Amino acid sequence: MARVLPYADMDKIMSLSKRRGFVFQSSEIYGGLASTWDYGPLGVELKRHVKEAWWQSVIVGRDDMVGLDAAILMAPQVWVASGHVENFSDPLVECRNCHLRFRADQLETDNCPECEGEFTEPRRFNLMFRTFMGPVEESGHEVFLRPETAQGIFVNFQNVLNSSRKKLPFGIGQIGKAFRNEITPGNFTFRTREFEQMEVEFFVKPGTDEEWLNRWVEERFNWYVTYGIRRDNLRLRRHDPDELAHYAKDTYDIEYRFPWGWGELEGIADRTDFDLARHAETSGENLTYFDEEEKERYLPYVIEPSGGVDRATLAFWLDSYDEEPDGDAVRVVSHLHRKLAPITVAVLPLSRNARLAPTARYVHDLLRRHFSTQFDDAQGVGRRYRRQDEIGTPYCVTVDFDTLEDQQVTIRDRDTMHQVRVPMDQLVGILQDKVEHGW
Repeated sequence: MARVLPYADMDKIMSLSKRRGFVFQSSEIYGGLASTWDYGPLGVELKRHVKEAWWQSVIVGRDDMVGLDAAILMAPQVWVASGHVENFSDPLVECRNCHLRFRADQLETDNCPECEGEFTEPRRFNLMFRTFMGPVEESGHEVFLRPETAQGIFVNFQNVLNSSRKKLPFGIGQIGKAFRNEITPGNFTFRTREFEQMEVEFFVKPGTDEEWLNRWVEERFNWYVTYGIRRDNLRLRRHDPDELAHYAKDTYDIEYRFPWGWGELEGIADRTDFDLARHAETSGENLTYFDEEEKERYLPYVIEPSGGVDRATLAFWLDSYDEEPDGDAVRVVSHLHRKLAPITVAVLPLSRNARLAPTARYVHDLLRRHFSTQFDDAQGVGRRYRRQDEIGTPYCVTVDFDTLEDQQVTIRDRDTMHQVRVPMDQLVGILQDKVEHGW
């Protein structure tokens, strides 16, 4: 599908987000809280559909995957074993003049970009949020909000292995909240201190890890393309040896061309047996796997595709936005994939005429059992079509006065604006086919 814009203007997306109910500034009536956002009625549906598409593709659609939902709070020793207590930090500098703080590795100059002041020497700043469990704030009761969902999978490796009776290679996936006390969050929902991850730990036999890394890289890249992101706005970037995480043998990032530049959507890392080995050593538990075919016992290697729900949601939305010529006007349209769009079908009576209302409500009640729907009868039907185009609704169903006579309604496609009349008793099946296969 030809597009007018290569990608959306960030200011327009932020304006649209509040006006249409996608994303609001958190705690706005109190002046807001920096880099925290609340998903509104449409945003929460878009985000939910992104998570459902991931879960269907990565968990439900595969025989070698199972799901998990691990706790946010975990034993403090987990983070000692994982290396987060020692290594999960960024270099922090502070301006001696205005006292603003920055990540030293992200600065392009030697002086403060706000006031040209000099910086302090860099010091390490641990990114984990600390809190206390129980009524007494003592170090013995200190716990962390998890900075990643991965460790909940590793510490449950034997539980899942024994209960699911899976054999290698197999993986465990989960979607959940994580928290990082970022020094310089920003760029809307791209970098925040509270975020959601879609993460897989895929356990393989040592020696097969490079093959599985390549397979997961290809599969995860294609997932973004399948759900509507243009290939021109995606790229793969392999980490240089000096930027690899302390646990990684090799890593690829899937990056998206955001309005401010290329940014990571998802990282796929070869974590070797680092995590299982560290947890086995620290906990004293046996986390090895017995290979019945080879009659040998070993610690599995791990391939980790780890993506951000919020970043993916933002990228899908940005990439879908377009402004198309429409006579002397401009049609603003979001070409969201039909399975991701917050509203799948909008029901639009031609007018608020009392004769149309019962049939229009009947059609809406019929469809809402099968799709995410919206009933819209405010203003003229042309304006309502444009309103649905702007929020990405792929299909509109119009109930008019002919419907009362022939029991047919009009389906309008968002992308082509083609319209077709169909019988009401076939409407659900026809729309289900279009959602699955397109117009």
